[in-house]
Amino acid sequence: MEDSTRFGYCVVAASFVGFQFCFSAVSPRLSLALCPPYCALPPARRIEWDSRCVSTLHALLVGSFCLYILWYDAAVNADPIWGDPRLVKLNVAIISGYLLYDLLLLGRYWKTMGDALFVCHHVAALYAYGYVLNRGVLPYFANFRLLSELSTPFVNLRWFLEAAGWPRGSGPVRANGVAMAVAFFSVRIAVIPTYYARVLAWHGTPEYARLGPAVQAAWIGPSLALEVLNLVWMYRILRGVYRACHAPRKQL
Repeated sequence: MEDSTRFGYCVVAASFVGFQFCFSAVSPRLSLALCPPYCALPPARRIEWDSRCVSTLHALLVGSFCLYILWYDAAVNADPIWGDPRLVKLNVAIISGYLLYDLLLLGRYWKTMGDALFVCHHVAALYAYGYVLNRGVLPYFANFRLLSELSTPFVNLRWFLEAAGWPRGSGPVRANGVAMAVAFFSVRIAVIPTYYARVLAWHGTPEYARLGPAVQAAWIGPSLALEVLNLVWMYRILRGVYRACHAPRKQL
């Protein structure tokens, strides 16, 4: 095993432990100190609150790193299949640790937080990211998928507002609902043509052929599965925004 691959798995382990620590120790303490509504939540809701705090932290970290790579990593942008994957592998290792942590959390609290779509999403992503960690292939495309994390803070904020007692028709809920729909569409749906245009541009090239059938299947298969999930979630979000915008206007 190469040193960079060994380092990547160390980052996966550190990421897993770090996010678990944030869930178990950091979020409960900070939430109790800074968020009065947290104190009134029942235990099951506190678990999901802490989970979403960790999810937001992860999204901001990985999403910011993703944008940096897209804007400034010339090697990855020049050769999206075999470009220097060091920074991308680091980002993928962080998110892989998070996905493992989240799968464990879903299993422990399935009755409270269980969602089969999230399990499918996590498994598909881990399968594809495994090739990035092990072989360092497809750095641009792996990193491009991480743009989707930039919509997560808005999704979580919607839940926080609801848990804190904000009425569905209140101004903050409506504003966040619109922002969430715009962000989700921008980073998960609108980018689909750009992503697959780049895929088609490199399809059939010698660089693509070097991947081999297994990597090609691990690249395209999970990508298509994630698009289906994103479309399902986009529909759910639009339905929620519609209900919020047609709810009676209320203020706390």
